Amino acid sequence: MQEKIPVGISACLLGDPVRFDGGHKRLPFAVEELSPWVSFEPVCPEIAIGLTVPRPALRLVKEADGEIALRFSNGQEGDLTRAMRDFSDKRIARFETLCGYIVCAKSPSCGMERVRIYDADGKNNRKAGRGIYTEALMKRYPWLPVEEDGRLHDPVLRENFVERLYALHELNTLRDEGLTRGKLIAYHSRYKLSLLAHSQPDYRELGRFVAMLHEWESLDAWFIAYRQRLMDLLSVPATRRNHTNVLMHVQGYFRKQLNSRQRQELSKLIEGYRLATQPLLAPVTLIKHYMSEFPDAYLSTQRYFDPWPEALRLRYGS
Repeated sequence: MQEKIPVGISACLLGDPVRFDGGHKRLPFAVEELSPWVSFEPVCPEIAIGLTVPRPALRLVKEADGEIALRFSNGQEGDLTRAMRDFSDKRIARFETLCGYIVCAKSPSCGMERVRIYDADGKNNRKAGRGIYTEALMKRYPWLPVEEDGRLHDPVLRENFVERLYALHELNTLRDEGLTRGKLIAYHSRYKLSLLAHSQPDYRELGRFVAMLHEWESLDAWFIAYRQRLMDLLSVPATRRNHTNVLMHVQGYFRKQLNSRQRQELSKLIEGYRLATQPLLAPVTLIKHYMSEFPDAYLSTQRYFDPWPEALRLRYGS
């Protein structure tokens, strides 16, 4: 998986001066850290439908019939809803190969959640909407990892997004190379420890689904169903408790190889992580050291230990 991963992004987050006031919302994580590993596809829906820079700010408005419209915030005449919906449908149709998308928070076109919706008279509003463009994106590709720029400042959400991005890229690559039952089962096996860290009940349920693979006549149909189930599971935040259970499970693989001092050292790091006095990286690094000394065929395949390039410096504070 050396090729760059295709990821959509709101153009303003790359530093393009396309916002209503001529500014941008450059996201350093995307521009400086992710860019060596991904190929960004920037989109500014507002520019794409013919709006200029600068321009009046836009807002979502709830009409009398309950429909959500895209309007100018200064009262200027013009309903931009149809233009935005038409553009969204056409542009999004090209995104089947994307493995993730980063959108601009609070935007009436791109916001993922808690976008303000105003009453028709403009007097009241509530943070209950989603940008029209992003709404269309998430409806068409419900398995696609989508995150907002603001949320990516949270280390846990950032790691979760990157993990899903790489998992989907590997799955898409497998499909491009040609689906076989053996390849699909091997892929799922590589992610077992990762899935356990997210949700043990969902992991078991997905395992039962995988076990029924032989009953499906169409591998393409199974792939589509599996992709959605997998990405839904990975979108559940991994917890400290689940990570601790995974680490203790892995520790058992070295029971016979490690001496008393080594076992105590690893147990201490795992306990330190459980108590939040050590980052996840600490016990994982020691386990990877033992994996190199005492190779295990199963552990060596697990994406849990290398879910993304080390240069992204994740897991340092989680």
